[in-house]
Amino acid sequence: MKLLGSFSDPRAVQGAVDYLRTLGVESQLHSEDGRTVSVWVQEQDLLTAQAIWQEFLDNPYHEKYSNASWQVGETDGVLKYQGTQLNLFQRFVRLNWLVQVVTIIALLVYISFYFFTPSAVFEALKFDINHPWSWLTPAFMHFGAVHLLFNLSWWVFLGNQIVNRAGFIILLSLFTVSALLSNWAQFLLVDENFGGLSGVVYAQMGFCWIYSYLNKDEQAILSKPMIGFMLVWMILGFTDVLFISMANWAHLVGLLTGMSLAAMMYQTSGKGTS
Repeated sequence: MKLLGSFSDPRAVQGAVDYLRTLGVESQLHSEDGRTVSVWVQEQDLLTAQAIWQEFLDNPYHEKYSNASWQVGETDGVLKYQGTQLNLFQRFVRLNWLVQVVTIIALLVYISFYFFTPSAVFEALKFDINHPWSWLTPAFMHFGAVHLLFNLSWWVFLGNQIVNRAGFIILLSLFTVSALLSNWAQFLLVDENFGGLSGVVYAQMGFCWIYSYLNKDEQAILSKPMIGFMLVWMILGFTDVLFISMANWAHLVGLLTGMSLAAMMYQTSGKGTS
């Protein structure tokens, strides 16, 4: 057999392989690490498959691949996805380094509350207009386990999606800009007594929402009900009817930042001018 190519998203590759099968091209999948998957085809099918593979690389999340999986996909395929064989630690170490670093820092900051005086940790990391480094540090502070796990689960999931769809630079820009703007907004409109990654998470959500809206040929990152839930949750925060205090302005500014970045990326990519 001949090597057709490799790709770092097993589920996307499965869709491409299923699409090849609908065209009469059989293939085999191999993966050493559970993440990067190589596709092999018979020598006589190589030329046909190469053209199809290039189309896949140009747009790996086109709906025709997921449709092909529904049509011919098998539940007992030889390829084992990360979620079926790898434990959480192994999956984590394969994530983009920025996703890892932000997660680890947030965890360490939360743990530090148990080793040091909580007020001292808060004073060291809270927003301070006179210390530029503190314009980012509130994003790493969480004041409860639920708050921490909720934000980190979204950060990891959406961060991985954004890296796969739009690239590392976009995620880095999204994190930096949304953290700065959302923290500044919360400080200017309320006070410095806040913390959490929620502003960045809402920026991720806003980015994924608009990205999927503008790229309808790709599978949506988030479902409409999930987006609706997050928007309703944000609105309820402004009404003060919830049992918890939320950094509402950080959420709103983060959301708008993510939406704006997705629209800007779409325009600069040339798709928005066609």
